[in-house]
Amino acid sequence: MLPSMWKDSGIPADDFYQVRPECTDVPKTKFKIRNGKTLSARRWRAAFTPEGHLEMATVLGRIQRGGIHPTIRGEVWEFLLGCYDPRSSFDDRELIRQKRRIQYMRWKQECKEMDGHVGSGIIVTAPLVTEDGQPITDPLVLQQSAPSQAIHETPSNSDAAGPAKSQPPLEKPVIDWKLTLHQIGLDVLRTDRTLVFYESKENLSKLWDILAVYAWIDKDVGYCQGMSDLCSPMIILLDDEADAFWAFERLMRRLRGNFRCTERSVGVENQLQSLASITQVVDPKLHQHLDALGGGDYLFAFRMFMVLFRRELSFGDSLYLWEMMWALEYDPDIFSMYEESGVSTEKAEGSKGKGKSTRQLGKFERENVKNGAKSDGPLPISVFLVASVLKDKSAKLMTEARGIDDVIKILNDITGNLDAKKACSGAMKLHKKYLKKAKKP
Repeated sequence: MLPSMWKDSGIPADDFYQVRPECTDVPKTKFKIRNGKTLSARRWRAAFTPEGHLEMATVLGRIQRGGIHPTIRGEVWEFLLGCYDPRSSFDDRELIRQKRRIQYMRWKQECKEMDGHVGSGIIVTAPLVTEDGQPITDPLVLQQSAPSQAIHETPSNSDAAGPAKSQPPLEKPVIDWKLTLHQIGLDVLRTDRTLVFYESKENLSKLWDILAVYAWIDKDVGYCQGMSDLCSPMIILLDDEADAFWAFERLMRRLRGNFRCTERSVGVENQLQSLASITQVVDPKLHQHLDALGGGDYLFAFRMFMVLFRRELSFGDSLYLWEMMWALEYDPDIFSMYEESGVSTEKAEGSKGKGKSTRQLGKFERENVKNGAKSDGPLPISVFLVASVLKDKSAKLMTEARGIDDVIKILNDITGNLDAKKACSGAMKLHKKYLKKAKKP
């Protein structure tokens, strides 16, 4: 049964994501749950046929108007992220869910055999091995790496309980993975700590375990700072750890390119270059001004891309922004593309939206299809979202920014003041303007 407060209009989403009382400087949400606009549990259930096929077009329209009610957010996100095909049945999805839960537990067990902290309830916060894979035996370091925060019993194998016994040399992938575990721990302990939810060590350890497993299975990217901010909402919205893992894994299909680093470049540079191109087209004077200040590389927007405005918005508003973005660029073939393409999806992205009815597409994706998607895939809505923020601050940046520090300060001022819905509307307008101008010879 829906909460009685659903009958009232304009309920702040923060009511569903409790903030610790001592955290008084946390941005307040602007997103309000509104009867008749927000996707409710009743409308969500009504969108399914008796067999379980989902009429996605009606769902997308409602999300784009007013977001998703927090009580059903997790299960709706699984569709938006491509965990499930809207054309599948209830039985199809249950089979997939059980298969994925088994797969996750296998991966987690594999990780546990390599390091007993995984699944123990202990969050590692200091290095466990040296760069060449030798176990660290310093008692002070060992005490720091496994502080007294276990939920269950301390794991029995030596690398979790004390100095390691002699072991065969570790292979490089295992060394690299073990070297990330303490960084994951440090980031987990800093993630969303204003929320009551993370006062529970069990929830913190769940976040650590998921990130540790992901770092092992995606060896090309591993773990990078910022991933904990992307994973945290999945833990909160989906009760089952395996389900939360797969939602995060699907989100990373979209974003992992941002985290892929080489000796010559950082993955997010592609989006920063796209942002520069868009700004040059839609606001050439602003681009010239930023370039003259030494900001032509747009590195000042780095954080917005890496954690999708998690730092600029309240927790509730960031979730609202994400689901708006995913609904706007939704493609029903996302499930099959991800299933067929393995861990990397860059090649699959170029086929989005081609040769199909546009009714089931989000508005942003529909515009891309209408205007002809590029062979290497259309630009993501996140680039236009950041561009819309710059456009909104254009006058202030032009008159007050005398250096990059000023640019960063002006953009930091949006924290707590950014309106997610207006930002998405601005992104859509810029997208249309860009496509129109980019088409001109």
